[in-house]
Amino acid sequence: MLRQRVITAVVLLALLLPALVVRIPLPFGALTLALIGAAGWEWCRLNGAARWSIVFGAGLILICIAAWAEGAVRAAPSPWWMGVAGLLVAGGAWVLSAGVGRWARIAQPLRLGAGLLLLALAWLALATARAVGLNFILSVFCLVWVGDVAAYFGGKAFGQNKLAPDISPGKTWEGVWSGMLAALLIAALWCLVIDVRLPVDSASLYTQLNQRLGLAGMVLSVLLLSAMGVMGDLFESLVKRNAGAKDSSGLLPGHGGVLDRIDALLPVFPTALALLAL
Repeated sequence: MLRQRVITAVVLLALLLPALVVRIPLPFGALTLALIGAAGWEWCRLNGAARWSIVFGAGLILICIAAWAEGAVRAAPSPWWMGVAGLLVAGGAWVLSAGVGRWARIAQPLRLGAGLLLLALAWLALATARAVGLNFILSVFCLVWVGDVAAYFGGKAFGQNKLAPDISPGKTWEGVWSGMLAALLIAALWCLVIDVRLPVDSASLYTQLNQRLGLAGMVLSVLLLSAMGVMGDLFESLVKRNAGAKDSSGLLPGHGGVLDRIDALLPVFPTALALLAL
């Protein structure tokens, strides 16, 4: 299992990093479109509509391409991202507050529509973040990735108090605090070292937040983004538990499915753009 995880991770990085580095947006856009389409396929299957899953994934890709062609991807985040972030916070809190039972009672078309909207907006946020700059998008990626790793090891080492035992029994509050601390350390690294001493193409998320909102605003924003990542993770766990599935699929050997890898990213990128639009 560990060997499979490492091989899959190396292959994914070998695809992602060159697509990120090149100046033209097409490689990154095409790669992330393929991943978001696969995530749509998984979402459809998890919500009891397996026979429509390929159509759902393809339709999601076409919606994203149409939005891209209409100019929805801009280097300057639009204020409408604030409305998107508000919707994500309110919707996620409403679903998670009642656990698995509430999701099961929502009509299937609404669940499918919610997934279509969430995934399309997440892809648009990813593409917009890349348009802002390579350093910017990497700073957001690392907030989620490092926070996720710190939450895992912090929970293993210190975990005593369960976060949401009915949804994800393995997650603890100690893991959440560990992830938030790691996110703050990453923010400090970028603000004090990377953005100052390296020839970056754009200011990181943290430097921009510090410039716009001040130090206290930046710290609160990082904590909010870390919390949004936890919410995304819990939300996907809730959907899987409702479907009786351990993983969203077996597309990524050793890792599960695409949704298993991007669940925390889905709400974080739109929220990051909303904070920049304040």
